[in-house]
Amino acid sequence: MTFPSPRWVLLWSGVISLLVVVASVAGLVDPVVYGQETQNWAIQAKGQDVGNLLAVVVLLVAAIGYTKGSQRAGLVWLGALLYLVYAFVVYAVAVHLNQLFLLYVAVLGLSAWAMIFHVNGVRGGDVQYSRGRSLVVAAWVIIGIGALFAGLWLSELVPALLLGTVPASLIEAGLWVNPIHVIDLSMVLPGFIVAGVAALGRRQHGLFWLAPWLVFAALMGSSIIAAMLLMITAGAATSTPAIVIVLIVVAASLLAVWRYLNESTRVSMPDRTAASSHIRDQPDPSLS
Repeated sequence: MTFPSPRWVLLWSGVISLLVVVASVAGLVDPVVYGQETQNWAIQAKGQDVGNLLAVVVLLVAAIGYTKGSQRAGLVWLGALLYLVYAFVVYAVAVHLNQLFLLYVAVLGLSAWAMIFHVNGVRGGDVQYSRGRSLVVAAWVIIGIGALFAGLWLSELVPALLLGTVPASLIEAGLWVNPIHVIDLSMVLPGFIVAGVAALGRRQHGLFWLAPWLVFAALMGSSIIAAMLLMITAGAATSTPAIVIVLIVVAASLLAVWRYLNESTRVSMPDRTAASSHIRDQPDPSLS
């Protein structure tokens, strides 16, 4: 099986980064962009804008590393794309129609298609994933993050559903339904837990997706921290313990992914073909 050349990754990344920078800078400096949103939702969107700019840096640095032959950089690149897909789904469906709408759709589409075209190329690379302590720590970190946020969202939603009320966060944001609840509970948080459990079982798909999900968690946590700090600046109520918890999530994700990738090594050339063949022969759990 042939895969797209890693050099295409630079082209994808350059175009996506340019569009993300335009959209995010406009969101941060132009009051018209979020002029139809509530103060709470506008601040959350601006926090996401800050996270987007950080994600662009990660995306470009990882793309350069991947084109130079680092498969581990390819895993980081996938994590940055996961974050951008998530972020721009929210922009596209939960921000009032504005002059950046088609830009949101373009970033969403390009990020998703970049992953689709290149995921098998990264998967078929020459990384021998760590199977020691760093793997166990990374797996439990991503499982813990998934359980933490699932518990947080459900503790807000279940009582409201049972009592027939609307969660306070929805009222503050001015939303009918929070797309973050939908995406997290249906896809992202189960993805965290499935990857972590599979990695603990030394399943290939778990070992592969562990690093991208940890990168995603670090970037998403960074955007949440940015939003919280913007809320403090704007005089809006926020919780210091919540900031501390998210800081711990970001720090744990960064440390876990760094150790996991640092202890994952390149296989020798004779073993590379076998490793790549083994990876490609594994069934993709997303298709089952």
